[in-house]
Amino acid sequence: MSGSANPRVERVEAAGREPASVGESPVWRAAGQALYWVDIPAQKIVRLRVDSGERAEWRLPEKVACIAFDRDGTVLAGCETGLFAVTLSGTSAGGESLGVTTRKLAAPVFAAQGMRFNDGRCDRQGRFWAGTMVQDMSAANPAGALYRFDEHGVLSAPVVDALITQNGLGWSPDGATMYLSDSHPLRRLIWAFDYDVATGEPRNRRVFADLHDYAGRPDGAAVDADGCYWICANDAGRLLRFTPEGKLDRQIAVPAAKPAMCAFGGRDLDTLFITSIRPGVDASEHDGHLFAVRPGVCGLPEPEYAGRL
Repeated sequence: MSGSANPRVERVEAAGREPASVGESPVWRAAGQALYWVDIPAQKIVRLRVDSGERAEWRLPEKVACIAFDRDGTVLAGCETGLFAVTLSGTSAGGESLGVTTRKLAAPVFAAQGMRFNDGRCDRQGRFWAGTMVQDMSAANPAGALYRFDEHGVLSAPVVDALITQNGLGWSPDGATMYLSDSHPLRRLIWAFDYDVATGEPRNRRVFADLHDYAGRPDGAAVDADGCYWICANDAGRLLRFTPEGKLDRQIAVPAAKPAMCAFGGRDLDTLFITSIRPGVDASEHDGHLFAVRPGVCGLPEPEYAGRL
């Protein structure tokens, strides 16, 4: 796979033959040179050691939507009922789920029935951020909110509220700008905030990009070393890159109609991995699979949670 002006997105066959229902939250962990991601309704965390092609999976007691790691390799997971510390055990799967232990860390007071966590990741200082949503998207219920879980293990009150389908979290290389999206068809907005790196407080919310002006809905995102923001355009089969000024400067076609989230990985962080969703009807052979592309720009190391789990 080589980088070019018009790079080709390739399906990662080692990720497995069975597609994910909702592939989300890819995280590259340099320790072990492995990519992790989740399948939300299947309640799975999946790992792929890219060099060897070794694949493993773990099934959790409830839906898992987003993950990060602490320095010891424990997973911090946003799930249905709250945030959990997850310990993954075992070395090889042989097609079967490996052992897992979970411990609940915190939970918000959900504003409606049928909610769960959705998109989440750590800021540059190692605070974990994650948002909630009503799982029935047809309800278009703006009961979702964005929360901060700090290095002391304290879950904040809602920092941003009135979200329908929270997504698109990311931070600029210097950490001074925070990005957030709402991917619901009625919203399709990406916002930028000024971010206080000392206190973890976002301010001065403004529209960064309105995807009504482009194709698709803004799902999960990644920020590259140049400070550009890559967003998965769900329903449009594309990756869109916006400059820090909010100008669309690149588009890359993805074989799956519903790319869900992207993350930079590989030894040089020069590969962009993309998870995808398999629709309930009219799914193609590629929907729900993992993809990779070398876009000609490198990413940034994924921050670890700064506390101890």
